[in-house]
Amino acid sequence: MTFENYDYLCTMTLTTQIRNRIKQFPEGKTFGYDDLRIAKEDYTTASKTLERLQKSGLIKKISKGVFYRPKQTIFGELPPNYSVLLQDLYLFENGKRIGYVTGTSLYNQLYLTTQIPFSTKIATNKRRGKVTLGWEKATFTKAYTEVTENNYKLLGLLDALKDFKKIPDLDKNSAIKILSTKLKELNPTEIKLLIKCGLAYPPRVRSFLGALLENIKTENDLTALKTSLNPLSEYEYGIGNRQLPTAENWNIK
Repeated sequence: MTFENYDYLCTMTLTTQIRNRIKQFPEGKTFGYDDLRIAKEDYTTASKTLERLQKSGLIKKISKGVFYRPKQTIFGELPPNYSVLLQDLYLFENGKRIGYVTGTSLYNQLYLTTQIPFSTKIATNKRRGKVTLGWEKATFTKAYTEVTENNYKLLGLLDALKDFKKIPDLDKNSAIKILSTKLKELNPTEIKLLIKCGLAYPPRVRSFLGALLENIKTENDLTALKTSLNPLSEYEYGIGNRQLPTAENWNIK
């Protein structure tokens, strides 16, 4: 066998491998080179294969190095779910969570507001600026700490405390009850992690968190939160003791 024949055989084997791997991906699910399970030295050959698959219509390109299998129906090809694709692209990197949805989208899911935003806000430390994907738009904001699968929901709760005064159509009484219920659902280990993450947030968030945790009578030690605050500082939330009995203990007004 000549070198040219061997090289051709290797290329055809890799092409078949890529085709078979792609057929295993769910329709509409994004994938990249890492998902193909090929060596990095084969990326150049793979790119040519992926280009041919795009021309044949088997896959579509979303952005550089990111593709998906379009979903086919009896009525033709369905447009991708850009909302899902957006999260696949920017909430994870190589299967590892690097971001989470925050802002009004999250607060709507938490029943803190009924408003639905025109764009999605994503907290991450991996990207800045804005992006448009089909009819979906997203803006990126800096996360206060490294985002992981274990803490991203906790960071969302802390964001709600941070944005409490800015959440549209917020009913403070209902919001405090909702947030208190969410905190009660956490186990001691999760609350310990919540406090650790909370220490990276502004003082007003730490005071609000401390007041809420004290009010639900958590068994966790709140000393770290208390000592992180200036005892002479006051935090304006427009909340009184009738709404949150422990507010005064944490200098919340």
